[in-house]
Amino acid sequence: MTAEMVAPAWMHEQITAEEYESWSEEQCAGIEIVDGMVVVSPSASKRHNRLARILANALDAAAGPEWNADTDFDVRLQDVPLTNRRPDVVVYHADTIDITPTRPEHVLLVAEVVSPGSETTDRIVKVDQYAKAGIGFYWRIEQAATGVPLVYTYVLDPATKTYRDGDMFTGVLKVAAPFAVEIDLGPIPVI
Repeated sequence: MTAEMVAPAWMHEQITAEEYESWSEEQCAGIEIVDGMVVVSPSASKRHNRLARILANALDAAAGPEWNADTDFDVRLQDVPLTNRRPDVVVYHADTIDITPTRPEHVLLVAEVVSPGSETTDRIVKVDQYAKAGIGFYWRIEQAATGVPLVYTYVLDPATKTYRDGDMFTGVLKVAAPFAVEIDLGPIPVI
């Protein structure tokens, strides 16, 4: 086996929050940390990224000055073992924009756009992790055969730290909570 074929040590060992925080922004891009282990995420398609951006822009406009909606940054779900997730869209307290890492108590809503290869993680694993972390709202966006995205909404039951099923939307997403927003998802192309 040549040196080029040997995987780097970080792929075989749990890393700590302190180690992760010493990494550059480039080293942290495209990965999540689950139970201290690096999980490499494949690059998302342009359509996936566009859908996430449309959602983030609409949520940001509707949320008011107290909240921001952005894409592509870590949310620290736990320190030991380290678990950082990088939701496709995060709505968080505007006054925490410069606080790193972003913690669940800063976050109101996370949304994941399901891509080929992330189905189980987005439908089962992340739902449980976000609920246990206490994030109030979770939205999962999937593509239907019609090409019009389906949005499944979930609301946290704080007593059980599990999500209750909310409404499901196709075409136009219109909710009153966590704040009023209407988003037309009809024109989004198939992923």
